[in-house]
Amino acid sequence: MRSIGTTDLSVFPISLGTNVFGWTADKETSFAVLDAYIEGGGNFIDTADVYPYWATGESTSETIIGEWLADRRNRDSVVLATKVGMLEGLKGLAPATIRTAVEDSLRRLRTDYIDLYWAHVDDHDTPMVETLATFDALVKEGKVRYVGASNHGAARLAEALKTADEEGLTRYVALQQPYNLVERAYEGELREVVAREGLSSTPYFGLARGFLTGKYAPGATVDSPRAGLAGAYLETEHGRRTLEALHRVAGERQSAPASVALAWLAAQPTVTAPIASARSVEQLKPLLEAAALTLGPEELAILDEASRP
Repeated sequence: MRSIGTTDLSVFPISLGTNVFGWTADKETSFAVLDAYIEGGGNFIDTADVYPYWATGESTSETIIGEWLADRRNRDSVVLATKVGMLEGLKGLAPATIRTAVEDSLRRLRTDYIDLYWAHVDDHDTPMVETLATFDALVKEGKVRYVGASNHGAARLAEALKTADEEGLTRYVALQQPYNLVERAYEGELREVVAREGLSSTPYFGLARGFLTGKYAPGATVDSPRAGLAGAYLETEHGRRTLEALHRVAGERQSAPASVALAWLAAQPTVTAPIASARSVEQLKPLLEAAALTLGPEELAILDEASRP
């Protein structure tokens, strides 16, 4: 288990992403994935009020997770994270928006508290202090334990932390941003802020929309709604070079490429738990294996060098 920042949140090295629940994974399959994740030692479930609104027009993921928590009666053994700011009708981080959204999420999740509540977007239209004061109130009320920032740039994240400190408000304890072997923009000023301020990173797109699972190769046909986006990496020399190195290390380790890609990510500075989703129990297996896989210095160097833009 790993700690998120300086909090008492102790989490599994791989967070289960649930944006597929109610979309490409129905309720029964979602329950099976959640059960298998817990049985495999997992405890860190990541969702959002907007998952998967784009496909269902509803916050189906939270609803399914809430039904599962109620049925399994295991709420206190799970670290539950959800987000506010991107749902249609509740966009942004205005105080009234956060207040409405959190009550809706608590109802759907069938719980009276959220362990980690993410600001899903950086709202430039709402005074930062108003957003932070609302999060602070939710923490004091016990509805939220900690808050994090998702999709925030370095300057704005630093400003939010400075404002929280100056005003005596709860501060963000973690950052969620895209990061994987083929998307490494995080390795710069943003990571420096996270490290300097003692935050943790729980990156999403850890498998580059499925590109790093091993399913993608020139001429291959992949059954996935993300196939077009993931397949685009194959059109670049950088993507092909990265994939070649990934398959080399995975072959030598007799591990799945997805396991190696997530193990590389989990070994990077500031990263506590990469987020990865699975729409079947079979897809979950390499994610769980990644949690137990420690890459050696030479393997990390091979992947690092090959994946540099």
